Amino acid sequence: MDKNSKIYIAGHRWLVGSAIRRALTEEGYTNILTRTHDELDLTNQMFVHDFFESEKPEYVFLAAAKVGGILANRDYPADFIYQNLQIQNNIIHQSYLSGVTKLLFLGSSCIYPKLAPQPMREEHLLTGPLESSNEPYAIAKIAGIKMCQSYNRQYGTNFIACMPTNLYGPYDNFELTSSHVLPAMIRKFHEAKVSNSPSVTLWGDGSPLREFLYVEDMADACIHLMNTFNPTKEQNECGDIFMNIGTGKDVTIRELALTVQSTVGYTWEIIWDTSKPNGTPRKLLDVSALKESGWEYSVELEEGVERSYTWYLGNIQ
Repeated sequence: MDKNSKIYIAGHRWLVGSAIRRALTEEGYTNILTRTHDELDLTNQMFVHDFFESEKPEYVFLAAAKVGGILANRDYPADFIYQNLQIQNNIIHQSYLSGVTKLLFLGSSCIYPKLAPQPMREEHLLTGPLESSNEPYAIAKIAGIKMCQSYNRQYGTNFIACMPTNLYGPYDNFELTSSHVLPAMIRKFHEAKVSNSPSVTLWGDGSPLREFLYVEDMADACIHLMNTFNPTKEQNECGDIFMNIGTGKDVTIRELALTVQSTVGYTWEIIWDTSKPNGTPRKLLDVSALKESGWEYSVELEEGVERSYTWYLGNIQ
């Protein structure tokens, strides 16, 4: 990408898209195109068509999505599959029609089978059943990968994808009914600290292993891939058009809870509600392909949690 290339970020206001926007701005990209949901409903095919026809972006970061944690995925499965498919279909197809130079689609590590070998390699896609609690969302993300691959094969486009691990950081969703585990913990521990609550209740037994990546590292990786990763014909044929983005390291949910508890400064009891689901036993990404491309993460979990809590204190609570 040239510094003055016209770059559209779909989903620029929230966790992922806002981090990409900040990273691009810091690196000197000056022609960044954005629209709020009120300005452009990405589930509406006609609106998306008109936007691409009038604006003609050269590069697209497809970070817009309906996302949420276990509770939200359980309660709104139809919304998760419908809205994500609509957004992806509209943006990917219109990117082809309007001649976008390159598109990066952001997926999720939940695309991999529930019991995939650990760490999960890109080749493990579609090799087993998905985790049932987020299957609709995962299927939508898998469809996005296959759309990129299919358009590359049929139309010669340069559409790539990345599968980030669990992300966290500024502009995260801290609503307890729809957030992911790390921001939910930050809010729970903070509110318990402020109210002098004698305990904090967390879902499951704390045993699942999860990997976490600070969102600013993720944004840096996305720009790196946009500038360096161009799948060959052979890669398009076999589906090697996406890469995992992560740290290659994981912690138990119990260890994560202790890290957040210490950062927030809450000193009372943690109660584990084992009547609630744990989710997938382990989700660790193999990031060897990304490392070979020349990129590695820089923010360790403890530092990232501290940054996230500082942002929460200044913007949410």
